[in-house]
Amino acid sequence: MPTSTITRSRRRGPAFLVSLMAACTALFLTSCSGAPSQDSEQTGKGAVSNNAAPGQAPGEKADAKPLGDGGALYPRAVRLRHSGEANGRVLASSVSHKGGDGVGEIQESTDGGGSFRHVGTVSDEKAADGKGLCCATLYELPQQVGDMPAGTLLWAASFGQDEKPEPRMTIRVFKSTDHGRNWSPLSTVATAPNAKGLWEPEFSIDAQGNLVCHYSDETDPRHSQKLVAVRSKDGVSWSGPRETVTSKLESDRPGMAVVRKLPNGTYVMTYEICAAGGKYACVAHLRTSRDGWDWGDPADLGTRAETEDGKYFLHAPNLAWAPEEGNPQGKLLLVGQAMYHKDGGRADGSGRTIWINSKGGEGAWREIPAPVAVKSDKLDSCPNYSSSLLPSEDGREVLEIATDYDGGVCRPYFATGGS
Repeated sequence: MPTSTITRSRRRGPAFLVSLMAACTALFLTSCSGAPSQDSEQTGKGAVSNNAAPGQAPGEKADAKPLGDGGALYPRAVRLRHSGEANGRVLASSVSHKGGDGVGEIQESTDGGGSFRHVGTVSDEKAADGKGLCCATLYELPQQVGDMPAGTLLWAASFGQDEKPEPRMTIRVFKSTDHGRNWSPLSTVATAPNAKGLWEPEFSIDAQGNLVCHYSDETDPRHSQKLVAVRSKDGVSWSGPRETVTSKLESDRPGMAVVRKLPNGTYVMTYEICAAGGKYACVAHLRTSRDGWDWGDPADLGTRAETEDGKYFLHAPNLAWAPEEGNPQGKLLLVGQAMYHKDGGRADGSGRTIWINSKGGEGAWREIPAPVAVKSDKLDSCPNYSSSLLPSEDGREVLEIATDYDGGVCRPYFATGGS
């Protein structure tokens, strides 16, 4: 059955154009080589507008600045909150390419996201020599897990989608105890039993204090793809997997889970469901859990996120939580790769809009300008693909890191705007 462009290209290894390292290799091999300078900085404190875009029209104010010196994909950002004197620093990660090796680049900001400098690199032989690296995540432990104290940084990614003669993908975790400068292997979350994929790891802590890793799994022959979770008491040994979102249709592909916890203890998960055509293929959905581990019936596909007038996001949703004055439960911020009207037409604000919801994800979402305005309208693994949102401590601003094309190079850009 036909699938969307992104879905179709994401499900095979050697021709895995939407895998982030394959895209890096195919789209910007030369510009991804070479590490950013340890002393290089880029300033980019954006105004409360969406005028900043790579390739902006004449006369537009260019607020967004590139993160790092070359091409990279799949950005993530965290603000340290459990790291003592380092609290307040913003760390950002992305996946890039160096001479055939997939690596994680770590950037740091000490001015709230106004500027960044390169401070660390995550590398491993399982992503070397063109084996492939995809869709990494960055996470600060909010509490002790095993012998890892609060403040330990975790980085995880999908390894091996392009390994020859046949891929056997793994999701591997690395840790840093010095705020992203140095990284060491911690554990393997999952290993594929066949040549299909394991994608897009994301972390959370469940109500029992276990570290949970959510990821997309193509290895079950009953499902083209499904969402699963595993958990660990120490970050080393993992139990599960447990299905969180499946579908009764074999061709459906739930993927790209992101989980945030509300102050009342409710967990909210966003994800896409790619399907066999139709205007809602790869639309952003959400569902909730009381404990962050039991998400109810996996066959319940959840609720489609929409604005009051029926707009919806397609592809690669990402979620953030922020405090909100007068609202004990705060607000959720949502971004997706492309925004559409309810009739299936592309919305004018697509690539330049994020959404806010002050009711824990229930009901309609409202639109605000995105700090980074993405110009390209391609639906591939670069423009606005799984953009990162990091609200300020008071929730009044949000730092966004979003990717867009600079000629033939996919680059991450960052800026801050009002939320």
